[in-house]
Amino acid sequence: MAVRFKVVQQEKTCRARLGVLHTGHGMVETPVFMPVGTQATVKTMTPEEVKELGGRIILSNTYHLYLRPGHELIREAGGLHRFMNWSGPILTDSGGFQVFSLGPLRKITEEGVVFRSHIDGSEHFFSPEKAMEVQADLGSDIAMAFDECAPYPSSREYTLAALDRTTRWAVRCLAVHRREGQGVFGIVQGGMFPDLREKSARELVDLDFPGYAIGGLSVGEPKELMYEMLDHTVAFLPQEKPRYLMGVGSPDCLVEGVVRGVDMFDCVLPTRIARNGSVFTKRGKLVVRNAEYARDFSPLDPDCDCYTCRNYTRAYVRHLIKAGEVLGIRLTTIHNIRFVLNLMEEIKEAIRRGVLLEFRNNFLKTYQDV
Repeated sequence: MAVRFKVVQQEKTCRARLGVLHTGHGMVETPVFMPVGTQATVKTMTPEEVKELGGRIILSNTYHLYLRPGHELIREAGGLHRFMNWSGPILTDSGGFQVFSLGPLRKITEEGVVFRSHIDGSEHFFSPEKAMEVQADLGSDIAMAFDECAPYPSSREYTLAALDRTTRWAVRCLAVHRREGQGVFGIVQGGMFPDLREKSARELVDLDFPGYAIGGLSVGEPKELMYEMLDHTVAFLPQEKPRYLMGVGSPDCLVEGVVRGVDMFDCVLPTRIARNGSVFTKRGKLVVRNAEYARDFSPLDPDCDCYTCRNYTRAYVRHLIKAGEVLGIRLTTIHNIRFVLNLMEEIKEAIRRGVLLEFRNNFLKTYQDV
């Protein structure tokens, strides 16, 4: 099997667990956060820097790489690992979320989705078969099945239709997947309807994927509703296979997701807010570009061990960002990626010691999500 997973320790007080994910490009301890390299780069970071920060597996985006520079070119270069000089595991999403988020620029049929490029308006067609072809050319370790992600809010009728189509497309993905050394994960849909979540999970488990993603959450719904759907969905996923919550990366949600049994996460949030002059701290998000930090000569987060916090002040980072200097967003990105990856290490240690719920409660006492 291209992707293997083993649970090595189960938390007794909740669904959290420690695991090991084995891929053709190395082993990853879970729970894990995957920095996002949308266009074959974690923005402003070299692959070596991502590794130094603690990154072990990254995510890249099929939709964006298909449009630019093209999957054939990446195949010609020897695959995504060689193209971007990343030696560790890579997960590629199917492009489904990006295609469906195009709204009026796309048309859904049973065969697939016709859409127009957000870059130049050119028309393209994505199907389950095409998604598998592109991801095979990219050569990722984990490919995602092509799914239909219902927006929030959606009617029960629409959500059910999208769920059923996702299952049919999952069957088609498995039927054509031939890439040796690449595992395919199915994606559970069902919106905010518990019974539809169960239906989707059961149907995909019957298809025996090597791992399962939970899609259609963190799409605008209240966090408590997301946690409720997560609780309900995880209950129907296999204990012995990895569970991946797509598109979730705020620190509080990472902690709550692990408590509920999630093994893998990804999100553009850490790098996106870094480019907007905001950083994570143990007390919540800090907008360092704000005027109040112009004469603040303390680190971004006194509790952080990253390169930025060891060497620079809020005042200096703010100056760089206000001046439009690239170093400013490099420094905020370094901090945010390190903060999230270090949080995952702290979570793993709490599970090893059997004190995750205590860790969760203490973390949320000081972390203010604003």
